[in-house]
Amino acid sequence: MKEISRHPGFYKLPIDERLRVAAQALEIELDELIAAIDRGGLQAETADKIIENVIGTYALPFALGLNFKVNGRDYLVPMAVEEPSVVAAASNAAKMIRAGGGFFADADESIMIGQVQLEYVPNAAEASAAIISHEKELVDLGNRAIPDLLLHGGGVRGLEVRQLTDDMLVVHMLVDCRDAMGANTVNTVCESVSGRIGLLARCRVGLRILSNLCDQRKVRVTVKVPPSAIASKGFSGEQVRDGIAKASRFAEIDPYRAATHNKGVMNGIDAVVIATGNDFRAVEAGAHAYAARSGRYRPLCTFCVDDQGQLLGKMEIPMALGIIGGPTRVHQGARMALRILNVKSARELAQVVASVGLASNLAALRALSTEGIQRGHMTLHARSVAIAAGAQGAQVELVAERIRALGQITVEAAEQVLQDLSNERYST
Repeated sequence: MKEISRHPGFYKLPIDERLRVAAQALEIELDELIAAIDRGGLQAETADKIIENVIGTYALPFALGLNFKVNGRDYLVPMAVEEPSVVAAASNAAKMIRAGGGFFADADESIMIGQVQLEYVPNAAEASAAIISHEKELVDLGNRAIPDLLLHGGGVRGLEVRQLTDDMLVVHMLVDCRDAMGANTVNTVCESVSGRIGLLARCRVGLRILSNLCDQRKVRVTVKVPPSAIASKGFSGEQVRDGIAKASRFAEIDPYRAATHNKGVMNGIDAVVIATGNDFRAVEAGAHAYAARSGRYRPLCTFCVDDQGQLLGKMEIPMALGIIGGPTRVHQGARMALRILNVKSARELAQVVASVGLASNLAALRALSTEGIQRGHMTLHARSVAIAAGAQGAQVELVAERIRALGQITVEAAEQVLQDLSNERYST
């Protein structure tokens, strides 16, 4: 397979050269790449047709995650995020994981759950039996409401009935959405079958809407990292490996730690989800609900030491993504992001996105177990501080370098450095 994600020193290049390198690796015309992501890839006139009360657009940095090898294939990964160190950390961790063969991922079919709530059920057992005995009829009824999805091989696959209270049931319609995220489709199915379900159960129908806890649409990712790949200055590979495993164990036994642990996972996931025009709120909701499914909030990603002494990382997470529909139809940047990834299905996209999440978590745990999270994060944050203080052009890196050396990464320190630079200029 062609290696397109390995670009040592990419971060040192000026933006125009990074664009040229990326376009060449992706075999995309440079002008086309620039046009798609210029000014966020969305014009105000188009934005005005997407949501209400538009007065402009709001851009995020659009970057490329490097070194990702998933199931033997290289990917350049588009990431849209404002937090310093997210892209660099994920790319660095992907390089370490690459030393162990890369990411190995698989994903379920794109089954989404639509809920039909039943209230004031006179006899829950009889109602459940009636609904289940009419499953084929209800599946056919739901499918008649989504003919376009049927043409693409999707459709209603079945149903489940859950009893919530003595007089409340919920029917789950299981819909294969193929390469769409599927929210509108699932809602359509729920509404189309709700009347008949209410008659069968002899009760009132309540809500009819999808669930973002899409636990039948999960992704699993596994990595094995040799200790030599994760060694850090002043720390052996074995020390770092054991530190990461201990940090992961901390998250497994403490929900307060697990919340921040999972935030590290979502740093990478959200960045790719946003870049590709998908619904990051839905992904976040599903991920955190899944983390709490046992009744105790737990980490989505865990690390331990395997029998061969390697660092073994595993993650399982629900992931509802689409490569068709939604913003991908109107947002130039989202369309280009999917073109950069060159994924063939929503399942493949989910596998890449989940891999980025695992890489982000590994990077955070490695930093925490060695030099601490702040050193690397604040080093990259120095450039933002320099800009906030008024640095422009070549001044940005110069000011950032000086405040890093001073160990004072604050706007006040940056303003003083700018003043010193001005005095130096006028004194020569």
